[in-house]
Amino acid sequence: MRYQKLGKSDLNASVVSFGTWGIGGGSVWSDQNPGVSDVERLLDTAKDLGINYIDTAPVYGTGVSEELLGKALKNGRRNHFLLQTKCSLNWRNEGGNFHYERDGYTVENDTSAKAVRRDVEDSLRRMQTDYLDLIVVHYVCKDWPVEETMGALQDMVKEGKIRAIGLSNSKPADLDAYEQFGPVALVQEQYSLLAPYHGEAYFPTTKKHDTVFQVYGALEEGFLTAPDYVDRTFPKGDVRGKLPWIHEPIKGAIHDLFRVMEPLTEKYHCTYSNLVQAWTLQQYPNLNLLTGFRRPETMVNTCKSLDIVLTDEDAALLSEAAKPAQVRELDK
Repeated sequence: MRYQKLGKSDLNASVVSFGTWGIGGGSVWSDQNPGVSDVERLLDTAKDLGINYIDTAPVYGTGVSEELLGKALKNGRRNHFLLQTKCSLNWRNEGGNFHYERDGYTVENDTSAKAVRRDVEDSLRRMQTDYLDLIVVHYVCKDWPVEETMGALQDMVKEGKIRAIGLSNSKPADLDAYEQFGPVALVQEQYSLLAPYHGEAYFPTTKKHDTVFQVYGALEEGFLTAPDYVDRTFPKGDVRGKLPWIHEPIKGAIHDLFRVMEPLTEKYHCTYSNLVQAWTLQQYPNLNLLTGFRRPETMVNTCKSLDIVLTDEDAALLSEAAKPAQVRELDK
């Protein structure tokens, strides 16, 4: 495992981080509902592999992901991990901007001082912990002043409830604005071989502020793991059924991309996932690879990506082959 310092904080994190969106279940991830013992196995596998960094959020299963983690992190496991969750999205019906309705809940986005403090307190309770290593503003919102949001978060840093702050679903100008009121350890943003534009635009700003760029969606919810995955169908509400990869002509372009990748998997003795993740890691030096895990074997396979170094020619070949399937905006 490789490790990196998260921005200007004193947090030393594994380059591969454990994403827990999938363990929240619900209609978003409809094909599996892990229990506490499943999450315990995942955490133990992560520890064995040197993964020390977990990402979750209150809205992953509307509290389910955090509650499962809270139970599974008992018996000394909490001490082995950096625990990151988020604020701003809640379903308390206390106001804010409408974000979505799902599984009987109305989720609103609220970055007011009162709301983000309540979010942190709720997460501490659900995960049965005294502190959070990182809190990430889940969706940056312009309806409350940055100074107010960061003021509340910085107060909680002083209180020992959180150790560092990050942003997600933001733009470079947002990082500039937040940095005026305190250090931002990371930005967590969509970036993949099929949707590289946002990251490419963001990299100069993260470099300027010495901020880690944490990638989510590198494997596009599984669509870059195998050719037959592209042909799957998903029930209504499942996030994968909303993505453009299931529709022509993009679907055909992804199959063409797999035909380019196939000989490269033989050359590098790796899976399609390894190849895509190795490409991702080589795009920016201060990058953290956030990957959703629901099975220990997937976690083991992902870590093999750290040992693959693509030639410049092969990396460029993948970039070029992906262009017919690329999109600029994704709705997840």
